[in-house]
Amino acid sequence: MIRWVKKPIPDNDKVMALQDSLGVSSLIATLLVQRGITDYEQAKTFFRPHVTHLHDPFLMKDMDLAVQRLSTAIAKSEKILIYGDYDVDGTTSVAQMYLFLKSHTEFLECYIPDRYSEGYGISNKGIDYAKQQGVQLIICLDCGIKAIDKVAYANQHGIDFIICDHHRPGNILPNAIAVLDPKRQDCSYPFKELSACGVGFKLIQAYCQNHSISFDEIKPLMDLVAVSIAADIVPIIGENRTLAYHGLKQINSNPRAGIKALLEVANKEKQITISDLVFGLAPRINAAGRIDHAIHAVELLIQEDFSRAKQQAERIDKFNFERRDLDQQTTKEALEMTNSHSKSTVVFSPHWHKGVVGIVASRLIESHYKPTIVLTESNGKLTGSARSVKGFDIYDAINECSDLLEQFGGHKYAAGLTLKKENLVPFAKQFEEVVRSTIKEEMLHEEILIDLEIELEHISAKTYRILQQMAPFGPSNSKPVFMLTGVRDSGVGRIIGQDESHLKLSLTNASKSSMVDAIGFGMAPHFSKVKNDQFFDVCFVIEENQWNGKKSIQLRLKDLKQSLSQNRSS
Repeated sequence: MIRWVKKPIPDNDKVMALQDSLGVSSLIATLLVQRGITDYEQAKTFFRPHVTHLHDPFLMKDMDLAVQRLSTAIAKSEKILIYGDYDVDGTTSVAQMYLFLKSHTEFLECYIPDRYSEGYGISNKGIDYAKQQGVQLIICLDCGIKAIDKVAYANQHGIDFIICDHHRPGNILPNAIAVLDPKRQDCSYPFKELSACGVGFKLIQAYCQNHSISFDEIKPLMDLVAVSIAADIVPIIGENRTLAYHGLKQINSNPRAGIKALLEVANKEKQITISDLVFGLAPRINAAGRIDHAIHAVELLIQEDFSRAKQQAERIDKFNFERRDLDQQTTKEALEMTNSHSKSTVVFSPHWHKGVVGIVASRLIESHYKPTIVLTESNGKLTGSARSVKGFDIYDAINECSDLLEQFGGHKYAAGLTLKKENLVPFAKQFEEVVRSTIKEEMLHEEILIDLEIELEHISAKTYRILQQMAPFGPSNSKPVFMLTGVRDSGVGRIIGQDESHLKLSLTNASKSSMVDAIGFGMAPHFSKVKNDQFFDVCFVIEENQWNGKKSIQLRLKDLKQSLSQNRSS
């Protein structure tokens, strides 16, 4: 059962003061104060993020060393290898760095490791390739923070490293020329939640500042940062909000050929949002590395000819269809292995496709809400992905079992790991013990965080337009979730969809003075609660529906339950 959790109602004096200074409704002022916005200047920064709000990149530890080494490499025409991970954050990072550096040097190579033969991160094969190509500097993006042995191996061959990462470091850092990672304990950079592409952008920004290059020259690269921010589920606050805001503006006004082609094959033609990037672009970019090789995604993102980009995007779209089939079959098999009595899920099959285990871990959480690890076999070892539930740090839990692992890395809510076959059973047992002893019971139940309870009369096109100005939405700035109590269907409620899984309603209050359409995807089982003029409660987000050229306000339901309130909405 999903828990509904109401956010605390903020201090009324703060709400009224903000309402007066901005000239907005109490509803909007309340939402802003809930987000920590309490005065005019904070609101101005929130609603109109400007590139001047970006932090000085030289506040990041080692940035001066990175710029100095990169400048030397360009001045001396040294060969530079741009090395990145095979997911969206990695491929956008490589594409961004290549697009910038190609204007300053012709001695460039790109390298993405093969997911299956090399695995995650820096590989000896990649370093050997760099050595064969005469590379003297590797700029590593979205990996490398724990690659102590690999960087040492490269150093033995006279190859320097600049690492741009955002994963949690270990106790010892690699012996690179520069390690750019705001999560370093000794890094005082003001914003800690950049994507790897964001860290790469800060290196580019710093290089431009050092060489008196106008920011306008690199502003178009913010579209790739926006894609990485969306795909990597990083908080869209602070510097990320500024980067995402301007990146989306770039995508909507003048998208680069590769992004435009991907949007077309994904049938995304309206105003593009973070949600469109998450569900439309990211799975397709990821599919290249999951099914074939991620270099295809990089080639698409740096492509300047639209007709070629369209062909490349269509090829990647086919990879995505194949990925979906694998995802569905693997999820079905994995669900049959789950244990309802445990506090965690660890499942393994040697024949599962390595490219979909992360997606499958997320799917399992949708069905069994608990920390989950999905493993398959690759190169004689078990490798896989971990996903977590709200509030539980799965990286810390895996770290507690590190004595049984070959390697691991990641974030609070997502991680990757590799272990020997013989350690599977002891690892699963130890992981379960760690989770059982540290997870709070409420974390094992999905919750919906509700911003405000409102009245039906508050829902209007004007309210929707103002809410849209709070975009881009995402983690830490989610689309506001509202609650209505004691409403009922006007009598037209029905089950819809080819598989009859969705619920279509027209909500009204007790006096029937107001009415608004609502849709609940996958909520057909709730139909019995809305029939026969019954009162019920809903939580939802407000959206705009377009049908036959007409626009109307619609509620997208997140959950529905029989009303316990005796005070019906009036």
